Parts: sequence; structure tokens; C-alpha cells
Amino acid sequence: MRCKKMVDVGRRQFLRGGALAAAGAAVTTVAGAPAQATPANAQVDYPSSRLANIADLAVNEPLDIEYPDADSPGVLLKLGTPVEGGVGPDGDIVAYSVLCPHKGYYMGYNAEDRTLNCPGHFSRFDVEAGGQQVWGHATQNLPQFTLRVDDKGDIYAEGASDLIFGRPSNVL
Repeated sequence: MRCKKMVDVGRRQFLRGGALAAAGAAVTTVAGAPAQATPANAQVDYPSSRLANIADLAVNEPLDIEYPDADSPGVLLKLGTPVEGGVGPDGDIVAYSVLCPHKGYYMGYNAEDRTLNCPGHFSRFDVEAGGQQVWGHATQNLPQFTLRVDDKGDIYAEGASDLIFGRPSNVL
């Protein structure tokens, strides 16, 4: 028994209809509202917060921090060589969120290859290259905190390169 509303469509007619639908969708996408993309290096401004002093840091030993608030764990690192986004007299101090941008697992620092590594799905991020993802399921790089060092050696965080995992907006 056949459905009375069922139409017998041949292969060519089916393909022609699919092509017309795809073309219509493409025109709608191009002619629709402009895309609201975020630039790759967009700065997320958070309140300035003192993290530590240069004297508190040892080369290649992570210091646990919280920024921009207690719900956002991070790590402060002195790498010993100038790096992308590095501050301080040697341009070697950086800070990152330790929440994996894929699923929010807490990541650990590997001093041997200078990466932050996710135990959940094994994403890895290069701390010498601005938190660039080098392996794994994550689809974005790690948020790097924007740092400033004052004349006393105090290190302040003043923003992040990207939205921190689990935050629906850039507002505290």
C-alpha cells in the first residue's frame, strides 16, 4: 500500500532538486546578515589582578594562579628564553588558563617539552608559541593571559587572548 501523498521522483529530478536547494542555501548565506566572527587575536579584557612577583618564579617551574577569578585556574611560567607574549626583563614570563578549551579538563605542565597537556582527550598546547595547539581534539588555542610587570617586579594579568572554557561571555 502506497501513501497517497508520496511522489514518484526519478533520480535526475531528485538530484536537480537537491542542486537547486543547495544553490538557494548558498545565496541565502551570502546575501544574509554579515558574519560576526571574532578575530584570531581578540583581547578579552578582565580587571587587572596581581599574580606574583618575578622573585617568586623559578625557570621552568609552574606557579599556580587564579585569573580572572577563583573559578579560573591558570599557570604562570618563567621559561628562561624570550617567547611570544612574554613579559619581564627577559621577555620570558607567560601565563595561561589550565582549563582545556575542548572540554574543560585541568591540564598539567610538562617541563621537558614545555607543553600544557590535557588528560581527557590528550590535547597539547605549546607555551613557547602563545598556547598554540600542537595535538588533540581541541579546536582552538589555549587562552594566554595578557601580563604587565611594574617597576617593583610585580606581575599583573590584565586580560586574556580568548574566552576561557565554561564562560558564556567575556563578562565576570
